[in-house]
Amino acid sequence: MTGTEIELPVEDGALSGVDFGGHGAGVLLVHGSGHNAAAWMDVASHLVSECHPVALDLRGHGQSRLNSAGPEQYWRDIGSVVTALDWDRPVLVGHSTGGYAVTAAAASGLVEPAALCVVDGVVLDDRNASLAEHAGVRTTEAADRLRTTFRYGWRADDEAMNAYVEQCVREAGEDWLNAGARPGLVAEVTRRSFTRRGHWWVRQPAIEEVATVAAPELGAEVFPAIDVYGRLTCPMTIVLAEDGFYASRRDEVRAVVDAVPGRRLVDISSNHNVPMTRPADLAAIVLDLVRDRAATWDRNVD
Repeated sequence: MTGTEIELPVEDGALSGVDFGGHGAGVLLVHGSGHNAAAWMDVASHLVSECHPVALDLRGHGQSRLNSAGPEQYWRDIGSVVTALDWDRPVLVGHSTGGYAVTAAAASGLVEPAALCVVDGVVLDDRNASLAEHAGVRTTEAADRLRTTFRYGWRADDEAMNAYVEQCVREAGEDWLNAGARPGLVAEVTRRSFTRRGHWWVRQPAIEEVATVAAPELGAEVFPAIDVYGRLTCPMTIVLAEDGFYASRRDEVRAVVDAVPGRRLVDISSNHNVPMTRPADLAAIVLDLVRDRAATWDRNVD
C-alpha cells in the first residue's frame, strides 16, 4: 500500500504526508526520529478497512522541507495537521520521538484525541535528568555518531543514493533496528528519507534538526519529562517493545499506566522499530482504540 501524497498546512508552510484512504475515524500516524511517513505503510494496510489512517513527515524528515526553529514546533504542528484534516477526536499514534510528539500535543490542549497510542516512545525522567540527557544528544560526539550510523545530512548523487538504499535493504536482516522488517518497506522508508536539493539528494534529517528538537526549555509548560502524563485526560495505550529502548524500565512505565484509569500497557515481542517489524500486531492494538472510540461515540449519541 502506497497511499496518496498530500500537503498538510501548518503555520509557516506545509508538511508532506501520505493519505492511506479508508473511511471512519481519523488515525494520525507519527514516525520517530530519522523515519518518515513510509514507515507506517504496512500498519496502514491493516487499518483502512475500519478507519482512515494518515501519516505525516515531521519537520526536517521525509519529503517535508520545513525545519524546526524551536524545540516544540515539530509537535505543535500536530494541532495544525488535525485541523487541516478536519478531524474530530482522532486517534493519535506515535512511535519513538513521535510518541512524545502526540503526547505533548494532547497535553498542551492543541488536540483533543479520542485516545493516544504511544509506541516505545515514553519519557520517564524528571525535568533535570531529561535536560541532561537532551544535552548529551547535542554534543559533537553524538552528531558524529548520527552521521556515521545513519548518514544524516549526507549529500548524494543518484547513483550513490540508490546504492545506499540497496545497501540498507541488503543489511536489514542483521540491523539492530530493521531486523524483521519487510525488505520492500526498508527500501521505501530509506528512499523517502532523501529529498532533492538542486543536483543532489540530501538525507533527512540534518544534524541541525536533531539538535534543535533536543534543546527543550526547562521552564516550558509542556516538557519531555514524566510530569507530562499528569496533563493527559484521554485514554492512553503504551506499547512497550521487549527488546526496545525502555525494556529495562518496564516498572516505571507500569507506574505511569497505573496512575490513571483508562491507560493500558501492551508488551510486544519486537525491537524498537515496532511499526516496521510488527505491523499487523500494532495495527490490531490501534484498531482496539478505534473500536473503543466508536463505542463511546454510540453511547453518547444514545
